[in-house]
Amino acid sequence: MNNLHVRKGDNVKVLTGKDKGKTGKILATDPKTQMVLVEGVNIATHHIKPRSATEQGGRKKVEAPIAASNVQIICPSCGKSVRARHQEIDGKNARVCAKCGASLDAALKADKADKKAKKAKKSEDKVAEDKPKKTTAKKAKTTEVPVDNGTDGKTE
Repeated sequence: MNNLHVRKGDNVKVLTGKDKGKTGKILATDPKTQMVLVEGVNIATHHIKPRSATEQGGRKKVEAPIAASNVQIICPSCGKSVRARHQEIDGKNARVCAKCGASLDAALKADKADKKAKKAKKSEDKVAEDKPKKTTAKKAKTTEVPVDNGTDGKTE
């Protein structure tokens, strides 16, 4: 059983534990251990020892992983925590809300499309910068002016 019902970027609600009722965005998933990392949930304190004279020690607050079975997806359209059903849409398997039937993957697809558009625009800008620019400046014409040194063409 390596598949999870949640994915990175999903908004979820915590069902059990000390953070019951809290909501947050999934930062990372580990299908092998069935654990997820939720933003702002299950905060643990890590004590950091300074390893050199210039480094500073202290305590750092970090999110610790929780079991994927303890979270439930929040549907973007109805706003409730729901179970995910799997359905074939346009020849592809997609997760849908069990209460309202809205696709749970549509929001992620829109985000990915936006990221791809931004990335394409950046690459176009970079290509435009790399092309050599044509200069239209014309060279000034120089005319030679004879120098009069006062000899009137006579040689000595």
